[in-house]
Amino acid sequence: MTLLLEIESYPKTIVLRDGTKVELRPLEQGDKVQLHRFFQRIPEEDKYYLKGNVVAPEVIREWTSNIDFEKVIPIVAVMDGEIIADASLHRSRAPARRLIGELRIVVDPAYREIGLGGRLIRELLDIAVYLGLHKATFELVDRREESAINAAESMGFKEVAALQERIVDMWGNHQDLILLELSIKDVELWWRF
Repeated sequence: MTLLLEIESYPKTIVLRDGTKVELRPLEQGDKVQLHRFFQRIPEEDKYYLKGNVVAPEVIREWTSNIDFEKVIPIVAVMDGEIIADASLHRSRAPARRLIGELRIVVDPAYREIGLGGRLIRELLDIAVYLGLHKATFELVDRREESAINAAESMGFKEVAALQERIVDMWGNHQDLILLELSIKDVELWWRF
C-alpha cells in the first residue's frame, strides 16, 4: 500500500497542552542542517541509546538524501523553522515481518512533558493503521528511558519482554532492554488521551 495519500495530509498544525503550536510533516531532503542542530541539542545520555550516531554528518546526509517511505516513515515536529522532535516508523523489508512497525521518537528537552511525544506516537500509529500493520513496538532501556516507557504505556503499549542485561550504559553498567508492543486494532487505547 502506498503512503502517497497519507503523506499528502501534511503539514498538520497541532496544539500541545501548554498552547504551543507545532507543525508536523515528513522529513525532507532540505532538512539536513535543522536535523543536525536538533540532535546536537539532545543530551549525550539520550543520544547514547539511539540506534546510530545521530550527530554524524554522513548519518544525517543518508537519512535526508535517501528517504524511502517503504522502509522508514520519518515525521518531524517543527516550530519557528527549527526541528523540535523526530519520530519514525520503521518497517522490515522481509515479507514475513512487514506487519510489525517499530516506533522511535526523540523530543528536544525544551519541549518534553507537554504532550508532543504522545502526539507523535498517535501520528505514527495512525500511519500504521493506514498501512495495515498488525502491531507496533518500542525498544527502550530500563531505568534510563523511564519517561519514554511511561509515555508508551500511557498510550496502551504493554511490556512483552525484558531482555536481561542487553544494553551497556554510558558508565559500563548492564541494563535491561524493554520491548513494548501495541496491537494496532486497539485504536481506542491511544486516542483516548
